[in-house]
Amino acid sequence: MNSFSEQCLDMARSMLGHNLDSINPDGTVTAIAGENPRSDEPGHVAYALGEYYRATGETTLKGHDIIDLAARCITAQAFTEPAAENGLAYAALGLLCFGPSKERNPVWERLVDETRQRLDKQLLHRSDYDNYWQAFNVAKAVCRYSLGLSKKDETSRLIERMVERIEQTSSSGFFDDAEPGIGGHFNLYGVMTLVFVRSALQLHANSALRERKLPTLRTYAEKYIKLMPDLVRADGLGWAYGKASGAYGQMHCISLILQGLRDGWIPEDQKPKYFDILRRLFYYFFQTYLDQEHGFLDVRDEERTAYATHTTRMANFDAARYLCQWARLSKTVNVQDSGKAEPARTSGRFVIFDKSNRKEQGLFLYRDAESGLHVQIPLVSSGGTATADSLAFPHSPGVFDWPNNVYLPVMQPELTFGENVTLPSFYGQKCVTGLGLKNSFFFRYEQPELINLREEIVKGIGSVKVQWTFTGSKISAEFAYTVKNQVQLDKFRMALVIGAPHSKYRLGTSPALGPNGHRCQVLKDDFHANWQETEVVTADPKYKTNYGKLHYVQSFVRDHPLIMRPGQVYRLAVSFEPDVTMIEA
Repeated sequence: MNSFSEQCLDMARSMLGHNLDSINPDGTVTAIAGENPRSDEPGHVAYALGEYYRATGETTLKGHDIIDLAARCITAQAFTEPAAENGLAYAALGLLCFGPSKERNPVWERLVDETRQRLDKQLLHRSDYDNYWQAFNVAKAVCRYSLGLSKKDETSRLIERMVERIEQTSSSGFFDDAEPGIGGHFNLYGVMTLVFVRSALQLHANSALRERKLPTLRTYAEKYIKLMPDLVRADGLGWAYGKASGAYGQMHCISLILQGLRDGWIPEDQKPKYFDILRRLFYYFFQTYLDQEHGFLDVRDEERTAYATHTTRMANFDAARYLCQWARLSKTVNVQDSGKAEPARTSGRFVIFDKSNRKEQGLFLYRDAESGLHVQIPLVSSGGTATADSLAFPHSPGVFDWPNNVYLPVMQPELTFGENVTLPSFYGQKCVTGLGLKNSFFFRYEQPELINLREEIVKGIGSVKVQWTFTGSKISAEFAYTVKNQVQLDKFRMALVIGAPHSKYRLGTSPALGPNGHRCQVLKDDFHANWQETEVVTADPKYKTNYGKLHYVQSFVRDHPLIMRPGQVYRLAVSFEPDVTMIEA
């Protein structure tokens, strides 16, 4: 499908053209107004320029010398203090894109001896990581060996170490982006890590090693590839929960599927289905994040925001890099236009990420064919810093929204006991899913001990049992608390948020909330809470999502103490029947 390939390259040219002027003479990057530059940005720029060179063979773009710009950015990254290992890894792969040996690499020729020596030393440095930063060690090892800076190749050992960590932290082979907290920080960075390592292997000078390591990567990448049919919404929305979703929730998923198609990891009979998923993911990315009038990626404006640490410059250069990779990959895999959409069907599925005696974690996915409601309920760690992005409620942008980068107990009862603010999120035990009455789906789990926002198990207070039930577009939830000893509950709170689609970047096929809202009913409330006056947050810059603006927060609160007694079950049962409509394009 050359038209797709050409479209990707045109978009990459446009994005680079709009952002190359931000590269300073010393290789650093000037941030857009209102943002601060990142120390690893020169590396991201170098990798984007390298992939553009690989895809086109061109050394100039809009009057800029790409070789010179890449050399400047790599130099800036090499001399960044303190060293940014992530930026160095991107810079290393960017350098490799211009040629597999330093004798025939035009960028290496432009580097002065001091920079070369500095790179040699920094590429040798290894820190031991058990989160996604381990991928950066792999990239540095690939570059060091492939450029001929070392006769010893550590790539294989480092990939095996990464795989060992995956096996240690996930019983199902999913990537735990280990951070402080209870553990099991299963998020989009698992997809990113596998995509990044696969891209690094493609640049490895020793093709035999690449072929040896591909089956290892396939074991883990396939798990995420098989997740996509149930994860991707009908309008093309991809990974929607946790940190760094939004534009990256589209880009990483597209890259993974294209790599899987290229490497033969998707069976022939499944390809039409994945071509359709690919088309929808790309169209959502194109319509939702690309300023089509000017041709650059727009991830942050008056109505929406992005992951707090992601700058607009970085997102643009990363998108340009990915577009160049997609242009090459789509030619290799011969992406078909005729990917037929499978007829929508109502389904519910719990994907187990980790199951042990200590905790169970996973992702519940539900889709209602008739209304178009499609939700993702993550039961995962938030990395020790709770934000609404990772809490265990039905994530469905446009219908059930949440504030990005901000903590709010959305659709979750928050119980405060002294210093401990607890939530039925982060982990569960006895996770069960199945079919209930009237063709409903249920998802049940319990917490034998409550857990606070710092993801510390709070022993001795009590336990909670949770059940979500889905019948068509109707969702009901029940939270049943019991305490071990008499204890004072200081505060009870639950929040609902109502947002609106972006006024400009939106699809006519995306589900949205109609005038009747969530139609929330409190069926049982043993906490005797009350709905507070609706808070209007339209003018508050904190209340944005990856997709649009939040306007209202409705809080269900008990703000005076309640003595909870052992032997008594305290229930909160709520139901939602959202008025799901389609956005008017």
